[in-house]
Order: sequence, then structure tokens, then C-alpha cells
Amino acid sequence: MGNFLLEKNLEKSIVSYPSSLGDFDNITGAYIHIPFCKRRCFYCDFPISVLGDAAINQHFISVDKYVEFLCREIKFTKFSLNFPSNSLRTIFFGGGTPSLLEVQHLEDILIVIEENFGIASDAEISMEMDPNTFSRAKLEGFQGLGINRVSLGVQSFEDDLLKVCGRSHSVNDIFAAVEIINQVGISNWSLDLISGLPNQSLSQWRDSLSKAIDLKPNHISCYDLVLEPVTVFGKKYQPGDKPLPTDEMAAQMYRLAVEMLTDAGYNHYEISNYAQKGYECRHNRIYWENKPYYGFGMGATSYVDGRRFSRPRIRKDYYAWVEEMELSFDWVNFPKTDQYNQLLETLMLGLRLAEGVSLSKIRETMGNEILTKIYNCLESYSVQGWVEINLVDENIRLMDPDGFLFSNTILSSLFNALEDG
Repeated sequence: MGNFLLEKNLEKSIVSYPSSLGDFDNITGAYIHIPFCKRRCFYCDFPISVLGDAAINQHFISVDKYVEFLCREIKFTKFSLNFPSNSLRTIFFGGGTPSLLEVQHLEDILIVIEENFGIASDAEISMEMDPNTFSRAKLEGFQGLGINRVSLGVQSFEDDLLKVCGRSHSVNDIFAAVEIINQVGISNWSLDLISGLPNQSLSQWRDSLSKAIDLKPNHISCYDLVLEPVTVFGKKYQPGDKPLPTDEMAAQMYRLAVEMLTDAGYNHYEISNYAQKGYECRHNRIYWENKPYYGFGMGATSYVDGRRFSRPRIRKDYYAWVEEMELSFDWVNFPKTDQYNQLLETLMLGLRLAEGVSLSKIRETMGNEILTKIYNCLESYSVQGWVEINLVDENIRLMDPDGFLFSNTILSSLFNALEDG
């Protein structure tokens, strides 16, 4: 099922095997990491900096310094890569809680991006926001700078479950945040929910889904809780043990989400994501289609010229990294993903999408033998109704809901079959 932490970083048209990732003209998206949060949620292992519940103006020195180093990184990246500029068509401010920024901070960042990379006139510019972290005036300020898509971190419509998760907002804060979004006229917004929480019942999950649908967001993301070892939940609970839902209950929750959201007119276009027509997240599709992108900020990852490289996850280490890279940054020093691992990444990411993966370019690049191994491995899952194999179009896709539900099992078998060869 869905992996909350992976999918929030991923918080993505048919996939083609990347034959020339050195083509910089294909880099059309940038992820900007804003690490600041009021508190750390009990399921979170993201690279963040906790500010507490005090107003952000009490932390201006910390936030100002981070924005300064972030802008310095954007500048030296453009200078060091030294290739013709290609306007960005998607920008995603993730975190952390980007809505804790002041309007001036966002303006400083966007000016540097525009000056160094350019921003297309029709760019999708998304920002993750938590309820109770922005006012109407602040959102209007963000909107005036180009923010045209909001991803609202709701997680649950149960106050008790929000407290269990360590969230800093209440259910009333959710409705107040949605009212502000509607007042300002943000016409493209998404809402996040988490299933599989401690002591969460099926009826509670149904109620959260129902309330989410009633609010009429254009996009809804439903993530299944994953226990990461370093988190509060990871130290406190073991998978499958009470008070966490059983695997059977988690599967029921997934099926219920598929049923209710598709009945409400949302297209289940990715394992954990649902959208009204025309409102799929353009930026996240870059990840799922295994296309190159820039990443900026603490803990962020870039995928450039077939090379993935990440920044340090601690702020002071990130600052030191920026200072060092300003003098010696060279992307070719980072190892290039080999052809075999590119194939695995393309399958792992692309099979998350409802349309699946086109294998024609994989055949052209790696030969018919690879396709034969893939088809042979997936044949039994096709019989079960978990996978659809289209030999004419050379396309494979996971079927909804069971193919998505058991995607980890299918991918594990597929990777083993390819590795054995």
C-alpha cells in the first residue's frame, strides 16, 4: 500500500525509459525544501527544524539565514551547470511547513529562481500548508507572488487522532483554512489524509473521507501510515500490533478510499492520489515518470543527467555544504545511475501510475530478453487480476484496487526476476 514518507517526497502519460538523461532541456521542475515546523509529527522522519508554537517572527534570524543559503545554492547551481536556461513549468515548496514562511521570504526565493532559471507563465507553483499556519493576508501575499496550488496537510478529521499524531492543528482549524483558501480564490488545491493510524477505526476513516469530499478539493491524497524506525511511532509500535490496524483492516481502508473517492468523481490516477479531471499534480508526475528535476534546500534530492544527489539533512551541515559547493560544485562528481538501476527506478515509480509503464523504449535500449523476463514474471499476477499486460502496446499496469494494494509484492517479485537474470 501507499508509503506516506516516500510518497510525500515523491508529497507523479506513460512512463518511458530515460534514454538520454543528459538532455537538460527536459528539466522543467524544481523542488524547494522549507524545513521549518511548529513541531515534529510522531510519524515524520523528514529533515526539519522545529520552531515551536511561537510566532515565526521570533525565529527571523534562523529563517532569514536559511533563505539566504537556499538562494545561494540556487545561484551556484545555475552557474556551475552552465547550460542554456529552460523555464521551469513546475515548482513545489515542500517541507516541513512552507506556509510558516513570511511573504518576503517567498519573494526572495522566487526572484532568485526567476533570475537564474526562469518561470513559465503557466507554471504550476505548489506550496504545502498546514491549517493554523497562515492567514488570509498571508495567503493573498503568496498568491500574488505566483502560488497557484495549495496542498493542505489535514491527515484526519478526528481531533483525538490529530493529537495521537502530534499534529499542531484541530479539526476547526481545518475548516477555517479551507474557508481562507476559498475566500482567496485558490482554484487548485489538494487535501492530505492518513490511514492506518493508532486506534483508527474504519468508521472514522469513512467519516474523514466523507468530510474531505464535502469540502470539494480538486485533489485528494490518501497515504497509509508507515513506521519509520527513528520516529516516535517507529519506536513505540510494531507493524500489525495493536493499537495499529491489522493488515486486513488497512486493506479495507484502502478499498474504501478507492470506492468513495471514485464514486465522488475523483480519478484514481496514482496509488495514493485522486484528482478531478485536469487537476493531477503536474510536479509529482515528474518523479513518477522518472524525469530529471532540481532539488534545493536541506535534505533535498536532485536528479540531473542521470545522477541523484542529496543535500545534508541537518541545517548547520547544509550551510557548510553550500559554502563548500560554492567553491567546488561539479555535478559530474556524483555517480551516474547505471542502466539496470534506472530500469528498476522506472518500473518502481511508473507502476504507481494508473496508466502504468510503456516498455517499448526499454526494449529498444535493453533488448527483448528484458521484456520477456518482465512478462514471464507478471503472468501469474495477470491471471489473478492484479496486473494488465498489453503485448500490442507493450504496456504494463497495476489493476485497481488489488494491483495497487499488493504493489510491494508484485515489485519484489519483478525485481528478483530481473536480478536473477
